[in-house]
Amino acid sequence: MAQPTPLMPHATASWLVDNTALSFEQIAEFCGLHILEVQAMADDLASSKYTGRDPVHSGELNHNEIEKGQADPNYKLKMQRAPVDVSRTKGPRYTPVSKRQDKPDGIAWIIRNHPEISDAQIGKLIGTTRNTINAIRERSHWNIANIQPKDPVTLGLCSQRELDAAVAKAAKRAAAGGEAEIAVAESRDERAVLIEELRAERDASAKAAVEAAQEAEAEAWLLAKRAAEANADD
Repeated sequence: MAQPTPLMPHATASWLVDNTALSFEQIAEFCGLHILEVQAMADDLASSKYTGRDPVHSGELNHNEIEKGQADPNYKLKMQRAPVDVSRTKGPRYTPVSKRQDKPDGIAWIIRNHPEISDAQIGKLIGTTRNTINAIRERSHWNIANIQPKDPVTLGLCSQRELDAAVAKAAKRAAAGGEAEIAVAESRDERAVLIEELRAERDASAKAAVEAAQEAEAEAWLLAKRAAEANADD
């Protein structure tokens, strides 16, 4: 079973390069890096400059282990104390500081190109708040003049898979909402038809009652007239 790597492998490797005589191979293997990455650190060619992290202070190495490695280039450093796993607490999506200024551009892009995506989905994708989303949508954001809609995937704020999943979920929700509206509309139409039928039946019944009354009245008048005529003949 492979031993665990330091909690911050690049920073640890940078410290070992600067403070020990360990070989690049030993440092790379202990830190779980490629030897060329360690070489680049030693030559100051790495695109990112790492602040060294002392593995002795953290307990991952001790001086005796480092001395063994310096004395024997083939010696493989042994982790003295595995780093404690750091679990991510529930909360907004974490965005590196260097990319946080790009969030408004990503939000504006989603609002413009995918208005079906809910604010909750945007917040989860970009790692932002509803207030920020509403401010950009309503163009009341303090920096609205400088916000340019840009694809959040290109900006590195989310992955294409995450964006596609959000779009698909929003489309499904919209379709379900449309079906519900159709069902409501059909229900309203059926109700209107039923009301019209009942109204027609009521009007027909009223008309039939009037006609029946008129016929009864006419028949009574005719009977009365005949009776009068018969009395006159007598």
